[in-house]
Parts: sequence; structure tokens; C-alpha cells
Amino acid sequence: MSPFLTFEGKRALVTSGTRGAGGATVALFKELGADVLTTARTRPPEMPEGRFVEADLTRAEGCVKVVEAVRERLGGVDIIVHMLGGSSAPAGGYRALGDDEWWRELDLNLMPAVRLDRALVPEMEARGSGVVIHVTSIQRELPLPEATTAYAAAKAALSTYSKSLSKQVSPKGVRVVRVSPGWIETESSVELAKRLATEHGVDVEAGKRMIMDSLGGVPIGRPSKPGEIANLVAFLASDRAGTITGTEYVIDGGTVPTA
Repeated sequence: MSPFLTFEGKRALVTSGTRGAGGATVALFKELGADVLTTARTRPPEMPEGRFVEADLTRAEGCVKVVEAVRERLGGVDIIVHMLGGSSAPAGGYRALGDDEWWRELDLNLMPAVRLDRALVPEMEARGSGVVIHVTSIQRELPLPEATTAYAAAKAALSTYSKSLSKQVSPKGVRVVRVSPGWIETESSVELAKRLATEHGVDVEAGKRMIMDSLGGVPIGRPSKPGEIANLVAFLASDRAGTITGTEYVIDGGTVPTA
């Protein structure tokens, strides 16, 4: 019996693939048979050099370096997963956000996908096949005004760009899909929960509940695991999802209210 999912013979690029959901996606894709190239600013010791590119994707030259590595090491790409994202903007709402903070959020959460797609998607179009997955965020719908205004706006821009791209390239055989996570239990989010716990004199589980409360609650009662995000990404990137394009899949434990 053939496996439900396989990436045998597929070449994949996963950005920010050294930890968290990106790391879980790289591991799962490899397990399913893909030849995976990933990238981050720093290579972990356990990451094979031949399948890793040390690059700063917030800069145009970093994106060029990754594109060149894709062509040299993989000979092209069948799947692109844009996992890179995050925020370094200060708290304090819109008044705390100067031009520099806005540009940093856009350079991290929007422009790497735009630049890599512009370079690599035409080859998918010419071949008549390929999958592009943009990882957005529920913050584009549920921004936290004091903390995530610029990040949320950048992810909203990524989502709109993704929809437009899908309309253009889907008729040519290239699927474009968005994955919109809520809170993911990564190393950094656990550290935040520990910090909150220490500040308020409670245990770590109570610190996690504080984060969930700040999001308006997570009905399932816990954050998503990195591997759960990877599972969804893998299905959407696979041939099993062959007619799925232009859509956005929320994976947030029920955080976003629906009608």
C-alpha cells in the first residue's frame, strides 16, 4: 500500500527552518522523502551544510544568496514554504512605531516572500507545477493594538499578496496557499510564559494561560505544537491537496471567533 503522503522526488525550500514550526516542517518533509534546503541567519551545528544557507532574508542580497543556492544545490524547487516571520517592534501602540520599526516589520514578514517568489515562481510556471505556502498569522485579523500593530499589518499584506499571486499563477499549474497559525508553543513562547510567571508569582501553566487570555482565549485550552503546524503545511504542499489554492487555513485552537 502506498503512503498517504510522500514527497519522494520533491525539492523543497523552507525558510526559517532551524527551530519551531519551521524546524518541524523541515524534519517532516525529510521524513516524507523531500530534498530540503533551509535557511536562517545562523546554522545550528547539527544542520548539514549542504542543505543549509546562512542568509539574512530581510535584505535583498540575502534572498539572492538563497535563490542561487536553490539552483545550485537542488537544481530548482517544487515546494516553497515561507515560514519566516516575527516581530521586534516595541510595545506602546501606534505612537511607538516610527518609520524604522514599520520597515523592519515589512522587511521581515513580507519582503522575503515577495523577493523569493519573484525569482523562483517563474520557473514553476514554466514547468507547469509547484506549490507556494505563505505562513501568515491570525494577528492579521486579531491584532493586539499595544503590541502587534505593525506585525499584524505586515502579515495582512502577506495574505493579500498571496491571494493576488494565486489568481495569477494557479491557471499555470502553481498552487498558492496560506497557513494562518495562532499561538504556537515554541521555545520563545515558553520563555515568555516563564517570564510572565516569574513576574506575577505564578507557575508556568498560569503564565501560558495569561498569554491565551491576552489573545481572547484559546477554546481548545492550549497552543498548537510546532509539529501540528508542520502536519498542515505538509498536507497542503502534497499532491493530496491538488485542487487547493488561493485559500487560507487557520490553525489556532479556535482563537478566531467565527459566525
